[in-house]
Amino acid sequence: MVGNSGAQTHTTKVTVPQQRAELSDAVRDAAAGLGAAERATASLLELVESMDDASARAASALPGWTRGHVLSHLARNADGLVNLLTWARTGVEHPMYTSRADRDTAIEEGAPRSLWLLREDLLAACGRFGAAATGLGEAAWQAEVLHGSGRAIPAHHVPWLRVQELWVHMVDLDLGIDFAQFPADVVERLIHLVLPHYAGRTDMPALRLEVQIATGRQVVWEVAGSGESHVVRGSGTTMLAWLTGRGGAGELAGDVPELPAWL
Repeated sequence: MVGNSGAQTHTTKVTVPQQRAELSDAVRDAAAGLGAAERATASLLELVESMDDASARAASALPGWTRGHVLSHLARNADGLVNLLTWARTGVEHPMYTSRADRDTAIEEGAPRSLWLLREDLLAACGRFGAAATGLGEAAWQAEVLHGSGRAIPAHHVPWLRVQELWVHMVDLDLGIDFAQFPADVVERLIHLVLPHYAGRTDMPALRLEVQIATGRQVVWEVAGSGESHVVRGSGTTMLAWLTGRGGAGELAGDVPELPAWL
């Protein structure tokens, strides 16, 4: 793959609240998420710098999507999360997207653009996310907002939602990033974040996940579902790949059931 000669590296900065002892758990969690999002954004932009127009139009690992679709989606996701941060800051409802159809249309319309336009759009959207996250106080981070799926979440989860989108879709770009390269501290947090995706689904089997984190700890999650609980064991990175519908089942141990489609 041919990279862009003379391309400049750009970084997007987010002001992360200093973690003083008197800060609440919500502010600490938001600060950690913002730091992780900044690092993930830098990794994404490095990948984008390695691309050219032909590679941007090539297929991604997601069925029916080019890499341009993935980059367009990441830009629109940043804007959707800006809406949630605005909601948390003002107390006025700002849905993540006006509708699923409008979200999908925006991605489709943005996907065929040149790499330069995709990159500039992504940079601008990342900048808007950083600006929206800067300066939020404790009350805002503790506020409740609605995820695009309709789930109520605390606003301090929003930076972590961005981390999830960035890392998982870097895998989808199919440019050499896989789950094994995710930072260990991010893997555990993302498993905790993705499990509510399955909450309340009638086609979800009950699970007991025994996960070995790269730091050496073992973490256990119990997931409510139908039938007797399936005990599934494996590394954090493999478990995260499986939970997000991106393979890994063959590398897990125990009674590994088929999961509902990742929507």
